[in-house]
Amino acid sequence: MPNIRVIPPTVHHNHSSSRIGDAEKPIRVAAYCRVSTDSDEQAGSYEAQIEHYTNRIQSTAGWTSAGIYADDGISATSMHKREQFNKMISDCHAGKIDLVITKSISRFARNTVDCLKTIRELKELNIPVIFEKENINTMESSGELLITIMASLSQQESQSISQNVKMGIQYRFQQGKVRVNHSRFLGYTKDPTTGGLVIVDKEAAVVRRIYRDFLDGAGFAEIAHSLETDFVPNGAGNLKWHPTNVKQILSNEKYVGDALLQKTVTTDFLSKRRIINDGSVQQYYVEGDHPPIIPREVYYAVQTEIAERAGQRGAKHYLTGRVICAECGEILTRHTWSVPYQHVVWRCTGRIDGNGCRCRTVQEEEILSATERAVRWAVENRKGFIERLKAMGYFFPERVEEMLEEAAFAALPDPGEEEEARVELPEGLVRALIGEISVLENGVDVQLRDCCRLYV
Repeated sequence: MPNIRVIPPTVHHNHSSSRIGDAEKPIRVAAYCRVSTDSDEQAGSYEAQIEHYTNRIQSTAGWTSAGIYADDGISATSMHKREQFNKMISDCHAGKIDLVITKSISRFARNTVDCLKTIRELKELNIPVIFEKENINTMESSGELLITIMASLSQQESQSISQNVKMGIQYRFQQGKVRVNHSRFLGYTKDPTTGGLVIVDKEAAVVRRIYRDFLDGAGFAEIAHSLETDFVPNGAGNLKWHPTNVKQILSNEKYVGDALLQKTVTTDFLSKRRIINDGSVQQYYVEGDHPPIIPREVYYAVQTEIAERAGQRGAKHYLTGRVICAECGEILTRHTWSVPYQHVVWRCTGRIDGNGCRCRTVQEEEILSATERAVRWAVENRKGFIERLKAMGYFFPERVEEMLEEAAFAALPDPGEEEEARVELPEGLVRALIGEISVLENGVDVQLRDCCRLYV
């Protein structure tokens, strides 16, 4: 049998308690506190935690404070937004902390994976975490098993709370109770008495201007540039406007006094990632929830115009979408031909697609001449034209009246002028006046907004 000699250890490491009990240097202790909501009751708990750990560290022999790290009103299901928590972990890596104490596992993390990952990360740095409520020291042999069990229970509790909150929100939606973040909502603010939305007149004027300019023919980018030029602040109070800001305002049903609830849904209670509700979750539409800024008819007209422009494949000509084939009802699109010389024509999309239509190819000159004659007629008969628009309930008749008066003094082309001498009509004026242009076999039929028809 071989001779076996035992070699005793010469270096001793106390992994179970790190530097706790080391008389040479005081233990640098950091405390972590957190509450998940901003309620007054939770605020009291938050302040009590800070006071408790400050007193405990100061009254414990051999301890010195390495700081109180506290996140207020932050959920523990994710570490990304917990600035103080992440700062504490960073200071641990920097060698500024020897021990971390906290109230409970649920205060530290409700995500089991994050909780265990962080604890193991600190164990490698020889830094224990003490959970007071559960009486667990992570450097002890049974610590990780207990933490795994407790953290799983804490995560389940968080999931249960999340489900309860969802059910509460769903119940409010079913009751038609609307909660809107008004801090960046252009045109509205919160009534301190009722909690509902009330109109801010100065901001509402900006909203009305955006809707009016869009119906006058301006695009998202053009409106944004106009607002920036006039130094008009957006909902956040900034002077920088983006086309997407304008589009969102034009598409927001809240400006007619309604509210579409549950536009987005949370996919995971841990990551709290939100996505657009594509119909997978029930939505609720509340009509007449608050005072409208925009008339309902105007809002619907804007939505129609947005859809029409989107269907024009980015075409910029002001007559695109308004020239219709009288035979098959399809629109005519604009084309540039170079044979036998370069010129612009309009062609029926039905005939191009082979639906059997025999619509003729129309020279753009013919369509422009017909449009100009119709506009000139409206200018010359503007008084009766505006009266008919008002009787029909047309949107913004005052703006149309202004444009007609401006056009009356402008250099509109005379009938029979050469194409080179022709002045291009203002896009806004054409959009305001022209309803539809029908291409017939032997002419062009122009329908104005007041339903007058001019065959030219």
